Amino acid sequence: MGNDVSAGPVDERSDYDLVGGGPAVSAVVDSFYELVLADPDLIGYFDGVDMPRLKRHQVQLVSQVLGGPVTYTGRELADAHVGHNIDEAAFGRVVEHLISAMRSAGVPEAVIDRVVQVLAGTKEDVVASGVR
Repeated sequence: MGNDVSAGPVDERSDYDLVGGGPAVSAVVDSFYELVLADPDLIGYFDGVDMPRLKRHQVQLVSQVLGGPVTYTGRELADAHVGHNIDEAAFGRVVEHLISAMRSAGVPEAVIDRVVQVLAGTKEDVVASGVR
């Protein structure tokens, strides 16, 4: 008998699998955009936007962030957001809506925290900071 202390079985599933895979990610993205498009402070950013295309890219991006078997094929985030003059307040509102959509879908808080960390790393590419 040794002093071997086991932490028990480790769940090695990706966050993508933990949240329910593709159908769950699609549902979260749909809910997210319902919230964003209902927000009077954000709706103007989406005038003339091809929403089905944007949702497809967002599903890819969220899936990739969650460690799923999907690769984001959209433009670089800085290129996609240049000229939209997104300020920090709008970025924060978008993050809040994504958190709300994930919580409503029952996404575990630990997964939400990891997604928020990734989003924080994208802020510089999304928020307007002059000429790119």
